[in-house]
Amino acid sequence: MLVIAGYEVDVTRDTDVSIHDKGVEGLANQKSSDMDNRLALFNKYDNAICVSIHQNQFTDAQYSGAQMFYSNSDSSSEQLARSLQSSFTELLQPDNKREIKLCGKELFLCYYSENPTVMAECGFLSNPEEASLLNTEEYQEKVALTLFNGIVTYINGK
Repeated sequence: MLVIAGYEVDVTRDTDVSIHDKGVEGLANQKSSDMDNRLALFNKYDNAICVSIHQNQFTDAQYSGAQMFYSNSDSSSEQLARSLQSSFTELLQPDNKREIKLCGKELFLCYYSENPTVMAECGFLSNPEEASLLNTEEYQEKVALTLFNGIVTYINGK
C-alpha cells in the first residue's frame, strides 16, 4: 500500500529469519549481528520512519489489542506511536484502551534508531480469539490498512 501510494519502502525482513552476517557462529552472536544489521537499515536513510511490526505474547490470555512502543531518542517517535494507536482504535479495534508506551534500551531498534521509530504490537497471540483473527488473511489485510492509515496520517501531520 505504501509503495502504491508513492512511498519508498525498505523491508528489513518479511519472515522470521535472522539477517545476521554470514560466518557468525553462536546464537547470541547471530542475534547481535541480526540486530546490528536491522539497525543499519533503520538508519540508512535520513528522512525515514521505521515501523517494526510484531505480535504480542503474554502469560494471561485475557489481554488483547494493538499497542505501540516508542523511544524518546527521537521526539517524533511519540507522534508516530500516537498516530498508529489512534488508527487501530478508529478503524479496527474500537474497544482498544491500550496506551502507547515509552521504551528503553530493552527495545534496541527503537532506542538506537536515528529516525522516528515505533514497535507496533498488532495483537496478542496469547489471546485465542485475537490469535485466530491474526491468522486470517482478511484480518492481516485490515491490520496492514490500519498501519498504512496511521503512517500516512503521521506524515501528513508533520
